[in-house]
Amino acid sequence: MMGKQYDLVIIGAGPGGYVAAKKAAKLGMSVVIIDKGEVGGTCINRGCIPTKALIHTATLYRDMVECGKFGLFAEKVGFDLRKIYEYKDLSIVKMQDELKREFSELGITSVRGTATVQSDKRVRVALPDGGTEYFSGKYTLIATGAKARMVDIPGMDLPGVMTSEELLTAKRSRYRSLLILGGGVIGIELATVFNALGGEVTIVEVSDRLLPNMDREFSDTLEEILTNRGIKIHKESILEEVSKKGNNLRCRYVCHGKNQEAEVDAVLVSVGRTANTEGLFDTDVPIRKENGRIVVDDFFETNISGIYAVGDVIGGIQLAHVASAQATYVVERMNDVPTSVIVEMVPSCLFVPISIVPSCLYTDPEIASVGLTEEEARRKGVPIRCGRYVMDVNGQSIISKEERGVIKILFAADSDVILGAQLMCPRATDMIGELATAIANGLTSAQLMYAMRAHPTYNEAISCAVENSR
Repeated sequence: MMGKQYDLVIIGAGPGGYVAAKKAAKLGMSVVIIDKGEVGGTCINRGCIPTKALIHTATLYRDMVECGKFGLFAEKVGFDLRKIYEYKDLSIVKMQDELKREFSELGITSVRGTATVQSDKRVRVALPDGGTEYFSGKYTLIATGAKARMVDIPGMDLPGVMTSEELLTAKRSRYRSLLILGGGVIGIELATVFNALGGEVTIVEVSDRLLPNMDREFSDTLEEILTNRGIKIHKESILEEVSKKGNNLRCRYVCHGKNQEAEVDAVLVSVGRTANTEGLFDTDVPIRKENGRIVVDDFFETNISGIYAVGDVIGGIQLAHVASAQATYVVERMNDVPTSVIVEMVPSCLFVPISIVPSCLYTDPEIASVGLTEEEARRKGVPIRCGRYVMDVNGQSIISKEERGVIKILFAADSDVILGAQLMCPRATDMIGELATAIANGLTSAQLMYAMRAHPTYNEAISCAVENSR
């Protein structure tokens, strides 16, 4: 049985898969996209979208509670967690429905089932009703993403110990106390949600700072803000055991060599993600993998001709927009059209590529970064000029009574080419796009100063940081 024929068979309907499907269909390819879950993958269903919906709600609630600083008064401010989670779920459904509508308009076939690649390159799909279908394609694209990683310590199988995906889909949503293992992006974003909604939150992080890959000034400032809001942060700490104590969980961890305990309602394990390849290939398929990740070449093709992979399943930077950019690149190459996206570039003053992928943290204030950080540049021996601007005197920050904020922009010391930027302020996740574009196009500080930025805005602080560098 040859199975149904398509130009492109896509496994995984997340940001890598659905972007590839839409791009391919618009270029005239026949496309089938297969996923064992709902369209949208982890990002829409159990990741980015539900997390950001909860962050939006929690931020609004905190603003209402603290509205007295603006001369406003609101009595009996409260929340209904069931309705908050309904709002989160409605946001998910709306995005799913929009994707399904686009698939229908573009003629994309969507199949619900578990896909397995066979040695003859056909894709076998186990359907929910017990049936089996086969699909063949000129090309196959794997975009199955990654799943949350658990740690091997006693108690990880207890009820109430969960990953972010389980937390975001759990029927129970009220936790009076929560211990979060891991001070990375996901852990911190969810810490701010449950803290704002009145929960007692403890973060246990093995590194000597939160957000280990970020500029230390920003991680230190964020830690100060979170601590002032009542979040307990234990760095250089290791969780050793979780055990049952009545209706709660007892967590034993070591902090700076001393044993400590915390009694909580739930434990969130947020220590990274692993490539989702379980059952993806028959045992006789000679796909090359390293540490569980699919290995690809510079064009995202695997060691098997015609089979490509993008996104979290190949490792690297695990962000939705990276998977989408990689998917766009692959489909454009399949159709011999000029590529419209890049994820890294080599500035004229350097001999090594730097990432132009924006990294965003949706806390309050938001944090966004692109390119080199100051620490990374100095570690690599890259001569730089650093422009820095504290947001305390920014007009919009004064109006909105922001706690703290800073913008740093890095330029090559000799050529004046922009190399990186880090922002901590409201709208940082929107503003970072301008600076990513500047890096991609090799702009100098002089060129960045040509354009006026409106007053009063948070964005005008970019001009102040650039001017400071000069």
